[in-house]
Amino acid sequence: MLARPAVLLRIEGGVLFAATILYYWESHASWILFAALLLAPDLSFAGYAAGVKMGAAVYNLVHTLTGPLILLAYGLVAAHFSLLPYGMIWIVHIGMDRMLGFGLKYPTRFSDTHLQHV
Repeated sequence: MLARPAVLLRIEGGVLFAATILYYWESHASWILFAALLLAPDLSFAGYAAGVKMGAAVYNLVHTLTGPLILLAYGLVAAHFSLLPYGMIWIVHIGMDRMLGFGLKYPTRFSDTHLQHV
């Protein structure tokens, strides 16, 4: 298994998913907010209306950890703690996608992901 990167990436996604849900639970944030926003990052599919290249760029921008980690860091440093649930929900979504085998997109076609190339 350790020589199979796709499996390792799925395990990593599962750990990210589970750990962030645990942190969310510990933060006593709203589960209604969680349910309402869990799939919100998938609205980035709309970028594909402008073509595969633009769609992949928009999808990848929303499905990397950079955005939610910046949001969490800003929320902590600036003491805007109300932003933390949004960052955690975003990370849960990314972890869920990786766990299920959905990877970042190449600008060739929607189903061509980084998990297929590892």
